[in-house]
Amino acid sequence: QVQLVESGGGLVQAGGSLRLSCAASGMILSINAMGWYRQAPGKQRELVATIRSGGSTNYADSVKGRFTISRDNAKNTVYLQMNSLKPEDTAVYYCNSRNWWGQGTQVTVSS
Repeated sequence: QVQLVESGGGLVQAGGSLRLSCAASGMILSINAMGWYRQAPGKQRELVATIRSGGSTNYADSVKGRFTISRDNAKNTVYLQMNSLKPEDTAVYYCNSRNWWGQGTQVTVSS
């Protein structure tokens, strides 16, 4: 059974940083594409960043230059380093691989 468990969310002031983690079990993270998505209140879930099995990454325009997705294959964990956070980054952040989703972690950025 595949499980994705996010952690690292919280409340931070604008300009601050957070690092989200997504620990995977029941799957080998290194051979699967992984993604971070977010959903703000009243809005649709949107793609934030992806990392492919080969290591290539892709980012939404709104987070380019501020967020970095990475993975630790030994720990079977994917990360999202978020710097220069803005109030509009406030959302529930979800980890995804194929049709598996984590439970989400709340990120709140105060102005």
